[in-house]
Amino acid sequence: MSMNSKTMEADMRLLEILSQTFPNSQSASTEIINLEAILNLPKGTEHFVADVHGEHEAFLHILRNASGNIKRKVKELFAKSLSENEIRELCTLIYYPEKKLEMIKERTDDDLSPYYATTLFRLIPVLQSVSSKYTRSKVRKALPKQFAYIIEEMLHENPIDDDKEAYFQRIIETIIQTDQAENFITAICNVIQRLSIDQLHILGDIFDRGPGAHIIMDYLLTRENYDIQWGNHDALWMGAAAGCDACIANVLRLSLRYNNMTTLEEGYGINLLPLATFAMEYYANDPCLEFIPHTEKPLDDKTTRLIAQMHKAISIIQFKLEAQMRRKYPEWKMNNHGTLENIDYQKGAYVLDGKEYELKDKLFPTVDAKDPYHLTPEEEDLVGKLHHSFRISEKLQKHIRCLLSHGCMYGIFNGNLLFHASIPLNDDGSLKEVTVNGQSYKGKELLHHIGMYLRTAFQYDTPKAERQKARDYFWYLWCGSDSPLFDKDKMTTFERYFLTDKSLHHEEKGNYYKLREKPEVCDSILDAFGVKGNNRHIINGHVPVHASEGEMPIKAGGRLMVIDGGFAKAYHNTTGIAGYTLVYHSRGFLLIQHEPFTSTRQAIINETDIKSSTQIEVMTGKRVRVRDTDKGEILQRQIKELRELLYAYQHGIIKEK
Repeated sequence: MSMNSKTMEADMRLLEILSQTFPNSQSASTEIINLEAILNLPKGTEHFVADVHGEHEAFLHILRNASGNIKRKVKELFAKSLSENEIRELCTLIYYPEKKLEMIKERTDDDLSPYYATTLFRLIPVLQSVSSKYTRSKVRKALPKQFAYIIEEMLHENPIDDDKEAYFQRIIETIIQTDQAENFITAICNVIQRLSIDQLHILGDIFDRGPGAHIIMDYLLTRENYDIQWGNHDALWMGAAAGCDACIANVLRLSLRYNNMTTLEEGYGINLLPLATFAMEYYANDPCLEFIPHTEKPLDDKTTRLIAQMHKAISIIQFKLEAQMRRKYPEWKMNNHGTLENIDYQKGAYVLDGKEYELKDKLFPTVDAKDPYHLTPEEEDLVGKLHHSFRISEKLQKHIRCLLSHGCMYGIFNGNLLFHASIPLNDDGSLKEVTVNGQSYKGKELLHHIGMYLRTAFQYDTPKAERQKARDYFWYLWCGSDSPLFDKDKMTTFERYFLTDKSLHHEEKGNYYKLREKPEVCDSILDAFGVKGNNRHIINGHVPVHASEGEMPIKAGGRLMVIDGGFAKAYHNTTGIAGYTLVYHSRGFLLIQHEPFTSTRQAIINETDIKSSTQIEVMTGKRVRVRDTDKGEILQRQIKELRELLYAYQHGIIKEK
């Protein structure tokens, strides 16, 4: 290896820093050998999910079973030696070890030592299988400290080997005799789950509709190797946490619409009592029929009525706050969203372009016809209390910090461009310029600058006025026509609640949705984002795939994969399925279609699983190695730097320690 003096001089500072970690030729050489070995391992399994919408049980179950990947491995290992029932029981144990072991103990008084021994002998081959594509060092880091040495010993030996059988047997006997069997089994099951997914990609919409967004966020805080591409519902909650009152009103309205106060009250400690008190006073004589919540299970009349009153109260406040935002930011060009000012309160009709439309609900007890968007003193007071409750929620702020630290508007991983919803396009499919904070951007630069701009809403070294404008921009992302997270001409929330004419409910989708099935459009987007390679894709969610109507999730000649997770139960009747997850392993892509999930309890008791089928299988032709991935590029750069350090040691340019 040769290096000219100019290169050495430029790199000397880097080499001096590197020498602090690798102080001599031997340590540098050892690391080069280690990294070269890693480059030739199969790539880790990437798991893509989207549109989780607070359905924590289904989400966690899919991660626990790696979209069926664990069951496939168990079947490969034990298809000839175990019955279907035994395979099902073993898989359920791997997914839910603590709960399954508790149920097994409850149903028998027999000595469980034989069961523990048999189970451990079965779990070790599964762990060996899922850990085979990782280095010993990476596997070691995934092991619980108290059992790391024992598990590592068992992982790298063959229990069928005659010389090792007694050794294995004695280890397992000792684990059982010391009452550690349950803890040991649980530890192995958890490691199997973790190693089955190397990188988790969440393509937006963790929040809204389902009851457990806070549980999902708590889970993510325990994981490594995950990234989040923000969705429109995530942006709404981020805006609420930042203190945007229009976002807060939308969050509350959606939670009440789907009878989902669990996340608000139990998850984040949001005090809804002021809203309930206000609603009972001002909507006491209002049936609020259009605001009855969507629920899976029927509610008693008193609860239904209270939620409907709260739902209508916050909706009217939302329309007022949003009108104030439109006036505050005329540059956002959202003046076509008129709502309360179009009502003829004497006739009880909605007037648009000289035409009258019938109102489904004509009671507006807090609206002043002369100034319809003015908040009453009581509404002002209520908004202030709700604002305070969101701002002081320590757990909500912690979860939003997680979204900020692990997320952004887009991501590029191993030749795949990830974003939640859309890329603004012109009619001809070219990238559309969009103004953000006075500057125009398009494509990659647009998403990058939006992501950076939103962060200023939480940065207290930013001037207050700029921070406040960034805070309000979260609301524009929620419903602005040029928002990459919305991309429709308008949001017709008011029209759906109040107008019988369904033609006014229509929201015209942007050009991305109209043109995304054209291969050349997807190629131009991939080019603009600098995504290279013959096996590149756009992967996004946001819009449910209507599988029951024959719609396919693979579009544009394979360039686009739509993986709306369909976790939200509200979508199941529309789509006919519970959406898709995407798995990218070393041999290619698997697009997994899921049927609706019942419950964790049923999954454990009946040893049932989410019924999944491999909808699309795209093999890459050759096995993808770490060398072929983004991580591989980083490792190869590190090897190059280490070789330069080794050269410097060998030629006396840097002294060895």
